Amino acid sequence: MGDRALTNSENAPKPDLIEEAQRILEFANKKNIVMRLLGGVAIKVHCPSHDYLFKVMGRRIPDIDLVTYSKYHKELAKIFTELGYEEDRMIRMLYFGKRLIFYDHPNNRHLDIFVDKLKMCHEIDFAGRLEKDYPTASLVDMFLSKMQVIQLNERDVIDTIVLLREHEIGSSDKETINSEYLAKLLASDWGLWKTITMNLEKVKTLLTKYEVLTETDKQDVLAKIDKLLQTIEKEPKSTRWRLRSSIGEKKQWYNDVEEVVR
Repeated sequence: MGDRALTNSENAPKPDLIEEAQRILEFANKKNIVMRLLGGVAIKVHCPSHDYLFKVMGRRIPDIDLVTYSKYHKELAKIFTELGYEEDRMIRMLYFGKRLIFYDHPNNRHLDIFVDKLKMCHEIDFAGRLEKDYPTASLVDMFLSKMQVIQLNERDVIDTIVLLREHEIGSSDKETINSEYLAKLLASDWGLWKTITMNLEKVKTLLTKYEVLTETDKQDVLAKIDKLLQTIEKEPKSTRWRLRSSIGEKKQWYNDVEEVVR
């Protein structure tokens, strides 16, 4: 029957979120498509020693977030149909193909797929970045995707805490949160710098409310936040950054984001 979409149980999305994410990535690999996990599933997968914190901190992960490149754009609808999903074509039109949503009706879930960039309160560009890690985006890119949110919600805070608790701060993308890449990125973009540094301070404050965290957990995360902030502060800022800094909060420095209605 060729490459027709399979609808039998063999091809149905798996009920377990992690198993389903692995199934998707394995299928994408077979099709030579570069695709990586983002969001809560990505952090859970990449933080095996501290993924128990999701449960004790009450973090529920309802869906799967993915990121890929636009050069695979034409193939995405076909492969996810083969995997048993149904596309929301309105989202494709609204976002000009830069964001896609596919529904897993049997499990009452969806896939949120970002193409090339994550465009929300700020723009996170994944050009040339997806090959840095597998099966997730790089640690610093996952960090940025969480900390670029102006109105932090609890899931973003928990995800950031778990990510920091699991990994060291370093100067590469190999199992460390690349603070040098982060600092250079923020040194050229005052708006992103403002949001990231503001949110790191918020996480420091919010850490104290989680009684389920041990004192070791809290001190470890606090020390890593301070290390990130110190590296960001030391990085020489661009002329563009300094000019925008002189305007400050008098001009809005982030994009307004409407929640996608599914």
